[in-house]
Amino acid sequence: MPGAGVWHSGGVDLDAFIALNEAQWRRLESLTRRRVLTGPEADELATLYQATAGHLSVVRTQAPDPALVSRLSTVLAEARSRLTGTRSLSVQDVLRFFLVTLPLAFHRVRWWTVGVMAGFLVVSVVAGWWFTASPAVQASVGTPEQLRQYAEEAFAAYYSNNPAPDFAAQVWTNNAWIAFQAIGGGITGAFPLWVMWSNAVAVGQAGGIMATYSDLSVFFGLILPHGLLELTAIFVAGGAGLKLFWAWVAPGRRSRLTALREEGLAIIVVALGLVFVLAISGVIEGFVTPSPLPTAVKLAIGALALAGYWAYTLILGGRAARDGETVALAEERGGYQRAEVG
Repeated sequence: MPGAGVWHSGGVDLDAFIALNEAQWRRLESLTRRRVLTGPEADELATLYQATAGHLSVVRTQAPDPALVSRLSTVLAEARSRLTGTRSLSVQDVLRFFLVTLPLAFHRVRWWTVGVMAGFLVVSVVAGWWFTASPAVQASVGTPEQLRQYAEEAFAAYYSNNPAPDFAAQVWTNNAWIAFQAIGGGITGAFPLWVMWSNAVAVGQAGGIMATYSDLSVFFGLILPHGLLELTAIFVAGGAGLKLFWAWVAPGRRSRLTALREEGLAIIVVALGLVFVLAISGVIEGFVTPSPLPTAVKLAIGALALAGYWAYTLILGGRAARDGETVALAEERGGYQRAEVG
């Protein structure tokens, strides 16, 4: 329970509250990580768990600091796992993951996603323009005959050379690997930027080849139906990786270790979610892009998929953020609430 010194007319003095209870939280973390506990230590673990649950309840209602809420939620999740042991996955867990945890994880990186998207588009446009304007760049990519064959035959044939199910699985695997590279190398800061840069240049040069040797409308007609969602997933991965790096550079009130652990847990959720997002884009690329449907219909399907992602992120994720939810797998919320005496 907080002491009298942390209360004032506006609620909780957060700095004083943290100073007063920090030792209990660290002790709870220490006990949670011990391999073997004595009887008194097990009793102490249970007592500290209840106390910390009360602290989290106070913070959520009186001074909802996101970093502290996330930290205490993580501490409690680990402690509860130690107290109760592992349990089977329930339908409620699955629903919570898809309706709260995953959209919140996407919501947390939304501005990083937009930033990566803006940078990617700028690099792609510049790379495409540079290709069309520079004979030297064109020569470095291939001979005129090779480039014309790519524009007139190979680019479109890529989407129809293999059976749709096999092609969908192939592109899903490839894009998931790119996304996981951006996420896994996020701590370096430079690696996600390199992944985004190299893919942006490749897309820009492909557009430049099509503009020079064929029809740019063919390029957009083939790449946008699946690319709207597919590239967004890559942007999310890049943004999540950079957010992890930034947590190390500027952890705020948290220690660097705590910041990296919290962002690391969140980034796992993002990675799991992108598996599903990229599966959807893979289905579109395998079955819709090479189909005989009118281009307008294909583009509409791609636009609906993209709109669905952002509605999922902004509506469900925004609601979870406003409700003070945290990105934590298998979090038992009920144990985190306790009545407080004002």
